[in-house]
Amino acid sequence: MSKILLINGSPNEKGCTYTALAEIAATLHEQGVETEIIWLGKKPVQDCIACHSCMKTGRCVFADIVNETADKLAAADGLVVGSPVYYGGPTGFITSFLDRLTFSCTKDARMHGKVAASIV
Repeated sequence: MSKILLINGSPNEKGCTYTALAEIAATLHEQGVETEIIWLGKKPVQDCIACHSCMKTGRCVFADIVNETADKLAAADGLVVGSPVYYGGPTGFITSFLDRLTFSCTKDARMHGKVAASIV
């Protein structure tokens, strides 16, 4: 069975972004695809500082939701990222999260071959 991670990058756990992701999850379930919605929460996400430690260890030096999500991503076949749009683009929060997630998953290729989509 396939599994897709859905990332809720909104500070509102059950807001509009969640509603859109829940609709996607329901559609995927109808197709027999397992899903998990991960709410990133309201705690600040540190920007990537390009220290390259993750290239050696496969984990970001900042122990937070990025590493937790990276661990789950290893068992997933794809990723859907949701973000509210406040000023014409995705939030800085989700951008920082994705920068660190994609970079820290490079060493062991956890993101290679994964399907991905975004919703705003």
